[in-house]
Amino acid sequence: MKGLSKSRYTAFCQCPKLLWLKVNKPNEATVDPAVESRFAQGNEVGDLAMRRFGDFNEAHAEKSDGSLDLATMTEQTRQWMKEGIENICEASFTYETELHESHYCAVDILRKNGDGWDIYEVKSSSFPECDGQETKLEKYAPDIAYQKWVLTMCGVKVINTYLVCINSDYERHGELDLHRLFVIIDMKELVEKEFVMVENRADKAIALLNKDEEPDNDLSEHCTKPYECAFLDYCKRQHGVPDDKPTVFDLYRMNFAQKLEHYHAGRLSFEDVRNQKLSDKQQMQVECTLNKTEHIDTKGIRNFLSQLSYPLYFLDFETLMQTIPQYDGQRPYQQITFQYSLHIKESADAPYQHKEFLAPSDGTDPRRALAEQLCRDIPMNVCTLAYNKGFECGRIKELATLFPDLAVHLLNIREHIQDLLTPFQSGYYYVPAMGGSFSIKSVLPALFPDDPALNYHNLDERCQNGGDAMTIFPRIKDMPPDEASASREALLRYCELDTWAMVKVWEKLKMVVR
Repeated sequence: MKGLSKSRYTAFCQCPKLLWLKVNKPNEATVDPAVESRFAQGNEVGDLAMRRFGDFNEAHAEKSDGSLDLATMTEQTRQWMKEGIENICEASFTYETELHESHYCAVDILRKNGDGWDIYEVKSSSFPECDGQETKLEKYAPDIAYQKWVLTMCGVKVINTYLVCINSDYERHGELDLHRLFVIIDMKELVEKEFVMVENRADKAIALLNKDEEPDNDLSEHCTKPYECAFLDYCKRQHGVPDDKPTVFDLYRMNFAQKLEHYHAGRLSFEDVRNQKLSDKQQMQVECTLNKTEHIDTKGIRNFLSQLSYPLYFLDFETLMQTIPQYDGQRPYQQITFQYSLHIKESADAPYQHKEFLAPSDGTDPRRALAEQLCRDIPMNVCTLAYNKGFECGRIKELATLFPDLAVHLLNIREHIQDLLTPFQSGYYYVPAMGGSFSIKSVLPALFPDDPALNYHNLDERCQNGGDAMTIFPRIKDMPPDEASASREALLRYCELDTWAMVKVWEKLKMVVR
């Protein structure tokens, strides 16, 4: 007999097969480093939220093997409730049915309210102070409703149910203000709608877990709603979607619902969809792939290149994105620029110069030093190239707002940035190896498939992508000196390759129109 927890229950609500696979075939899941990073941030948010209401007791106990001792945690919770402790975090409850089916949940914050208790579910999601976004809140209701049901079945009077999340309007100044950092949203109406369905769903989930046979649920919108399923690739393979050749699921900027429509109509391969209604870029992708040809619009590429002038500055930023603001003037999830790489071409015959900035790894705010150095490294009124310039332009605008004395120079740099993404996103240049993506990480290997110097996988494994950079930089301050030094070097070489990649792409564009 297998038991149910709130995470298992919500998995069942999204898709019964998701629950079965989580329990029986966990190794088939695709591990997303970004999801792991968000999980770590969620733990940080949870720890802070515990202090939001003052003093608290936290239920926690471990067995000799390091796993949680749920029985002891449940007993701790029961005793503290009996003693009238006002705030209990990770309050643990187990409900056993007459058929000895087990239902467990841990309430993030259980807060005493008269003769009853309020449930506070903590999430690291961000909402503005005045939310009014019921459709975005609906995905949290099953989780909270299951908790309310378990507590109710354990004889606990639940009065209110709340969602505690991050206030996206909060800007830190001085000490962290927990009352302003968090938004508390009343979930009563949404939870009541879900509550009446919990018992029936829970029974079905338990029954499913007691079956050895894997469910045969087909691909549907639940593969990505309310969350993208970690088993999507596994299920696609099961239902005949090959992973060694392009399919409708690889089409450029086609939403998942449209892809499903083609899939359920039996249109899976590029041959199947080539005569369907597609966008111009999707049609180009299909035809180039099927005919094994490149698409090169020399007129469009020449027009783009004509907008560039020497000296040329190739710029790339690296940022970190913290849930909890660490610096004055910072908001939750705001991009904080801590590094840049710059390749410079003064004239057609001049050699390339390289300049770089990486903030100290001491936990201090990196933005002022970076902004000052950027103004020294890039003169006013020169042509700067970025790849997907909206990102760099956004960060520069934020720096200009933060440092008014540097604003004129920073905004001048921003005003003169050109976007190297343009010739690809505009459909001027496409090769099948791009796979329907115009990101630099797709374009570069497609244009230079046999150049090991341009292969990100040949970099130090500490930092081979932007996610690595975002994750590793804030951790360096806590590393031993040798590891910290190696990690900083890995960051520098990664960011340098980003701008050198831009140089090579620009040179390729010039070559194909000669």
